[in-house]
Amino acid sequence: MGDGHRYIPASDADREAMLRTIGVSSIDDLFASLPAALRLQAPLALGPALAEQDLWAHLEGRARENRLPTPGSQFLGGGAYRHHAPALVDHLIGRTEFYSSYTPYQPEISQGTLQAIFEYQTLICQLTELDISNASMYDGASALAEAILMAERTARAGRVVISDRLHPEYLQVCRTHLANLDIAIATFTARGDGTADPEAARRILRQTRTSALVVQHPNFFGCLEEVEALAAAAREAQAHLIVAVTEPVSLGLLKGPGSQGADVVAGEGHSFGVPLSFGGPFLGILAARQSFLRNLPGRLVGESRDVDGRRGYVLTLSTREQHIRREKATSNICTNEGLCALIASIFLAAAGKSGLRELAVHNHAKAAYARKALGAARGCSLPYGAPIFNEFTVRLPVTAEAAVAQLADRSLIPGIPLSRYFEGMDRDLLVCVTEMNARAEIDRLAEELGRLG
Repeated sequence: MGDGHRYIPASDADREAMLRTIGVSSIDDLFASLPAALRLQAPLALGPALAEQDLWAHLEGRARENRLPTPGSQFLGGGAYRHHAPALVDHLIGRTEFYSSYTPYQPEISQGTLQAIFEYQTLICQLTELDISNASMYDGASALAEAILMAERTARAGRVVISDRLHPEYLQVCRTHLANLDIAIATFTARGDGTADPEAARRILRQTRTSALVVQHPNFFGCLEEVEALAAAAREAQAHLIVAVTEPVSLGLLKGPGSQGADVVAGEGHSFGVPLSFGGPFLGILAARQSFLRNLPGRLVGESRDVDGRRGYVLTLSTREQHIRREKATSNICTNEGLCALIASIFLAAAGKSGLRELAVHNHAKAAYARKALGAARGCSLPYGAPIFNEFTVRLPVTAEAAVAQLADRSLIPGIPLSRYFEGMDRDLLVCVTEMNARAEIDRLAEELGRLG
C-alpha cells in the first residue's frame, strides 16, 4: 500500500521509479505538451480528509440543498427526456452476464453479445427506415459529428450546411470535432413558423459544393421539419441529408427519416429505457443508407451460417484503429456502448411496434393539450405555429429565467429558458411534456405561468 494510503497504491518511491524509467524528472514534465493556460497552477482546493461517517453526513447535507420537484412537476427536455421504463428492463439488464460481456473483443465466443448488437442494429434500421446501423456511439451529439465526417469522406466537398434549428450543444460539439479539419460550417435561418426553410437551404447550398445538409427533426424548438422538401434541396446540390433526432420516441409516430429522403440519421437513444443520470450515459444512434457501408464508423454485426447451416453472428465490419491501419480508421472512439444499446433493445422489444406508437401518441396528445393551455394563459403566447411532437416554445410575460426561479420555489420546473443559448429570446421557454406529466400538473403549470403577468 503506497505510503500507507488506503486508496493510492503507488508510493512516492514507486512514482519516482516510473518517472525515471520513462525519462522525465517530474509529474509536471508529463504534461509539458499541454498549454500552460490549460494546466492547474496550484493544487485543487480540497478540504481536509474526513472520516467515512463524517463524509456521509457532509454529502447528505449538500444533498438537502437541492430543491426537488414532485415527480410530475417538471417539464424539462431539450435533448434529455424523462420517460417511464418498464420494470422488466431493469430486471433483465441486471443479469451479471450482461455486465461482464459488454463488448465482443473475442467475437467468435461472444455470440450472445453479437446477437444483442445485431438486434439493436435491426431495431434502429426499422425505426429510421434506413439500411444499416452501427453498434451505438457515445451520445447523440458525437454521433452527429461522426455522421458529418462520414458524409465528408464520401463527398469530399469541405463544407457542411447546418440549420439554425439544430440543438446548440450538438452544433458546438460538431464545431469542436471539425475545428482542426478542413471542413467549413455554414448555417441558414428558419422561417417564421419555427422550421428550417427549404428555400433558404437551397440558396446557401447553391453557393458552393457541400457534403451534407444537417437538420434536426423535431427541431430544438419542438417544431416538425419538412424533411422531404429539405431532402429535395440536398439532392439538387448533390449533398447528403443528415437528420438529427434527439427524441427517438417521436419515431413511434412520425415517418422514418429514411423514407422521407434522409441519407443518414444520427441522434440520441437514451429515451429507450436508459435513465437520466446527471448527464449520462447516453446512447448515440447512427444509421445510413447502404452506400455508406464502408465508411460507417465503429462496429457492424452481421448474421451468417456455418458449414453445417447453423446460424451465427459475426463482426462484419470494424473500422476502429484496433482492427485496421490507424490512418484508415474512421473512428478512434469506442463506438459500442453495449449495455445501453441492450437496454434500448429490451425496451423496444417490450414495447413492440404498437406499444411504441401508443407511447408516442400519449406524448404528442399531452404536449398538444399543454401547448393549447399555456398559449391561452394570461400574458403568454406561442411564437411558432408549426406542428410539434412533445416539445414547444412558449413566450412569457416576464423573462424565462425569472419564471424558472419563481416557480422553482413552488416545486415546479417549467422548462428551459432559451436565453441560455440565444440572444433576444429572454422571454422564450422550451417546454417538454411526456407520458410522465399528468393533466393536473399541466393545468397547474398553465395556472402558475398565467400569474406571472
